[in-house]
Amino acid sequence: MCPGTESNYDAETKDRADASPTGTAAPAGAGGEAQGSAIAPAAPAAADATILRFDIHQRLQHAFMGASFIVLALTGWPLSAHGVGVSHRLMGLFGGQENAAWLHRVAALIMIGASLYHLVYLVVQAGRGKLAFSMLPGPKDIADVFGNLAYFFGMRDTRPRFPRFAYFEKFDYWAVFWGVAIMAGSGLIRWFPAETVAVLPAWVYEVSLHAHADEAILAALAIFIWHFYNVHLRPAVFPMSW
Repeated sequence: MCPGTESNYDAETKDRADASPTGTAAPAGAGGEAQGSAIAPAAPAAADATILRFDIHQRLQHAFMGASFIVLALTGWPLSAHGVGVSHRLMGLFGGQENAAWLHRVAALIMIGASLYHLVYLVVQAGRGKLAFSMLPGPKDIADVFGNLAYFFGMRDTRPRFPRFAYFEKFDYWAVFWGVAIMAGSGLIRWFPAETVAVLPAWVYEVSLHAHADEAILAALAIFIWHFYNVHLRPAVFPMSW
């Protein structure tokens, strides 16, 4: 996670700004929950200038989303995999199963709130005419995927010149939308099982059990490996994509 404020206009960002049709500085690392809000680009900056990475609303959204996600991962694992050895230590850390379950639910409500906050933010920015669409996937993203793979396999000498947001940043951003929808929907079903089966078939509850657990594992792997590498551990941005 990188709820950044301002960043030095480094060489990598400069290169991507040159590649952008707007000439606007682009974030160097993969975008997170709030990074991809795609606000309309500012005027080009000088080589020694600083640029605003996230505005205050984006920083708050990112902080709420990141903190709630970590709590959900730490509490969700022992609740779902209670037979694994490390789960007992985590459960003890949270003061038992009941406390872990309530912490999990509180974190879930914070994540849902952060998601709604982001959606309202996008609507407001659109109403003000400040919302760009640089996070939308396009044909160049497909070409960049194959170009990047060709570079990794030594079939070309240089990487593609990415636009303001690269294809992996767009994937990182849009994955949050379907991830939150699946996790929140299945989580609420599990939270209120009696109310669910009163209006829906019982198999919906059974499906939600698997959907919640499987999506949680996928999300944790994506964040702790894919996202953390791109914005924290990648040599070009270490220790953080400012």
